[in-house]
Amino acid sequence: MNTSTYLSESQVFESADEPVNVSHSGECLDGECLDGETVATSERQQGSNNYKIMVVDDVPLNVKLASAHLSAAGYKNIVSETDSTKALARLYQEQPDLLLLDIMMPHVSGLDILAAIRCDKQFSHLPVLILTAATDREMKIQALELGATDFLTKPLDAQDLLPRVHNALLVKSHQDDLELRVRQRTQELQHAQEEVVICLARAAEYRDNETGRHVIRVSRYVGIIARELGLARNTVALMEQAATLHDMGKVGIPDAILLKPGKLTEEEFSVMKKHCVFGADICSGLINYSGQGDSSQSVAAQAAVSTQRPQGCTSPLLKMAGSIAVTHHEKWDGSGYPNGLKGEQIPLEGRITAVADVFDALSSRRPYKEPFPLDKCVSILEEGRSQHFDPQIVDVFLNCLDEVVVIRDQYADE
Repeated sequence: MNTSTYLSESQVFESADEPVNVSHSGECLDGECLDGETVATSERQQGSNNYKIMVVDDVPLNVKLASAHLSAAGYKNIVSETDSTKALARLYQEQPDLLLLDIMMPHVSGLDILAAIRCDKQFSHLPVLILTAATDREMKIQALELGATDFLTKPLDAQDLLPRVHNALLVKSHQDDLELRVRQRTQELQHAQEEVVICLARAAEYRDNETGRHVIRVSRYVGIIARELGLARNTVALMEQAATLHDMGKVGIPDAILLKPGKLTEEEFSVMKKHCVFGADICSGLINYSGQGDSSQSVAAQAAVSTQRPQGCTSPLLKMAGSIAVTHHEKWDGSGYPNGLKGEQIPLEGRITAVADVFDALSSRRPYKEPFPLDKCVSILEEGRSQHFDPQIVDVFLNCLDEVVVIRDQYADE
């Protein structure tokens, strides 16, 4: 080993207490090495304390040498592992910004560890510098195919190690910054979308007093059911938000019908039923939700068309909202409207919203009725099992009744 290039073992232990600048000549002046090679130590030291570097090598001396070089360059947060069988667990525990990984280790090779790392999305941008004394070209190709960032030949040379570490961390820093900006922008867009949904829901509220807190309660009930069904978190959030717009189509219903305190006539009810179609049209406007197309189409064909989510927009939220708007008055036995869908022809979001909407109608004051007691609401839901409602949805809803009551009381109409 060239003693002018590599630290001795005694220097390794000294470096743990007092970091020193290292170069080929053993001397550096203001970050400029005497042989003309710029290590730019001061530049690396700026912010280097924020980086965590992990070294995985089964030879302790190699770990000490790598740590000493890094410490001398100003990297303070260095962790190591010499047992390859524990390397992955330590990786998840430490969450480093860069990994120096030996490729030739007993029990678990560096290639195995690298393959496992790249299978996990959270480590997709983790820089991995492969430490190897091997010159096997095929092995290097395999490491590159698995996602290796760069290679370092052992025994480590400070002037080879430090620039590669610096560059790898610089690239990761830019990637992290970009991902942060993307997340922030995504959150801004999501927040803006939520505000638009609230504005649309309030537009319906101004037309119909009952749809003020009614739409909030229904959306919360939908969220409760969807979570209890075990749907993915993002699906639950999307469905809950979209359900806020389930009655959006009421903006197209005349006041004389929408606000009538008594029972609607058959003709008036026919007009009221159109709010499902109006709601879907607001979200898209490109699909004939009424099912009143070519009369030669079979009922099944019309049903298939009617269950399509809106195609005129790309927003998953508006697509889901359109689906809920047009299907939340369909019934499990096929007697609902506007398309007479039956059973699982009705999208899941429509079946869920149907239970939530009816429960809220029963348990709330309306122009034509006082709120029903909880036991009567439950009784009516149970009577509608397998007729009006999907029986599974009814069971799930009633299993969460305590949570439902909390929402009912929290968002009760003033």
